[in-house]
Amino acid sequence: MTRPGEPGYAASAREARAHETDSSVVPDATNRRRPWTLRRRLLVIVAGLLVAVSAVIGIATVLVFHTSSVERLDMSLRATASRATEAAPPGFPSDPRATVVEFLQVPGQPVGTLGVLVAGDTVSAAYISETGELLEPGGAAIAALASVPPDGEPHTIAAGPLGEYRALSVESHPQVRTVLALPLADVNTQTAQLAWTVAIVAAVGLVLALGVGWLVVSRALAPLGRVTATAKAVSELPLDRGDVDLTERVAEADEVTEVGRLGTAFNRMLGHVASALTAREHSEQKVRRFVADASHELRTPLASIRGYAELTRMHGRDLPPDVIHAIGRIESESVRMTELVEDLLLLARLDEGRELASQPVDLGRIVGEAVGDAQAAGPDHDWEVRMPDAAPHVMGDEPRLRQVVSNLLANARIHTPEGTEVVATLDRDGDEVVLSVEDNGPGIPQQLAESLFERFARGDSSRSRLAGSTGLGLAIVRAVVEAHHGTVGVVSEPGSTRFTVRLPAAPAGAEAEPAR
Repeated sequence: MTRPGEPGYAASAREARAHETDSSVVPDATNRRRPWTLRRRLLVIVAGLLVAVSAVIGIATVLVFHTSSVERLDMSLRATASRATEAAPPGFPSDPRATVVEFLQVPGQPVGTLGVLVAGDTVSAAYISETGELLEPGGAAIAALASVPPDGEPHTIAAGPLGEYRALSVESHPQVRTVLALPLADVNTQTAQLAWTVAIVAAVGLVLALGVGWLVVSRALAPLGRVTATAKAVSELPLDRGDVDLTERVAEADEVTEVGRLGTAFNRMLGHVASALTAREHSEQKVRRFVADASHELRTPLASIRGYAELTRMHGRDLPPDVIHAIGRIESESVRMTELVEDLLLLARLDEGRELASQPVDLGRIVGEAVGDAQAAGPDHDWEVRMPDAAPHVMGDEPRLRQVVSNLLANARIHTPEGTEVVATLDRDGDEVVLSVEDNGPGIPQQLAESLFERFARGDSSRSRLAGSTGLGLAIVRAVVEAHHGTVGVVSEPGSTRFTVRLPAAPAGAEAEPAR
């Protein structure tokens, strides 16, 4: 048995801490995406619908405007071609360049008008600049205009650096073709301005609609938020024990809206739960009162039985051996029943919420003494204690804490076979003191581990029920630990069972009273 100050003692404590840390770490293998709230879903749906409707309306508006603008431009183009055709001299032109100039000098021709005269193999072109001058376009513009078919219908062409044009080709003579074109720059500019205007108005409208929608959705979901707040408040109540005053209700719940009906139903459910909890608490109080009263009343007759048995055995020299043996059995069973009654009384007091003493306790001294007692009671087991040189202190009731350690060691002794190694480890973990009792016995069945700390819980053949087990030891451990605001748990598998108790550490400077 390794004791404080001996070589290898700190290493043993570190190994125990590492083993406990490794067993308590559970990797988070799932990385799920956080789901959206109902408010966010509604706002996203509304925003999507608004964007879709705005896009359809905007695109339709721009397309209609652009189409109508191009149609008006085509009407102007036909009028321009008509005026130019009327001003053209009859017959084959002797001077194509002069004829094109005459076309473009007809009054009313807009700026940017471009004209081409194709007479046989001769191509002459000119356009009206922004200053009103007649200039000759580049070769790309001339080639694009010359390729317009003479079908009397306007066509959109790319006139090189001059941009896009609507061109109309008219055959004024079997070998003479006149092509006139008006620029699409103004139409494209106006269409782009309209598109930007629609986009800006739609964006502003979307922002305003989302703001108003957020207010409306928040107001509509406010009763649902009250239901959630009430459910959260109820979930934080200690409904598993004690007299619970379940007064939480959803405020302003009505049956007009769907959420209001949910709140009303939730209130009715809370009423039923409160009634059930009250009935359960009254029943448990009766049971606890009966157990406490019965245990208290049984102490006197048990003491009398034990006393008379001892007295008879002391003065029973003339009694037959079998009678003396029977009296001894009566005495031992009365002792065992007295322990059971004392355990029931302790659990009844803890159930009633009686406060325990709170003073600095040297838990290291308790563990060392308890392991020594366990070694004397179970010499066929291999006992070991591991703790740091400066054993941590806790605030609590020393007799009850001693009972916790003794019950854990007795549980390992009673329910494991001979030769089992039992290790008691005491260490400090932040603001907590950690006590663990580990054995390499057969382990605890999974179906029993879930009810191990319940009263009168017993194991099967894998953890033998030897004499002396009342089934209340671990229930007392949990009740005492929770009364000290601590926790207790167990991890078991074949070949390893570890009980872990965590208790709040005593504040710095608190010293326990020396042992008497």
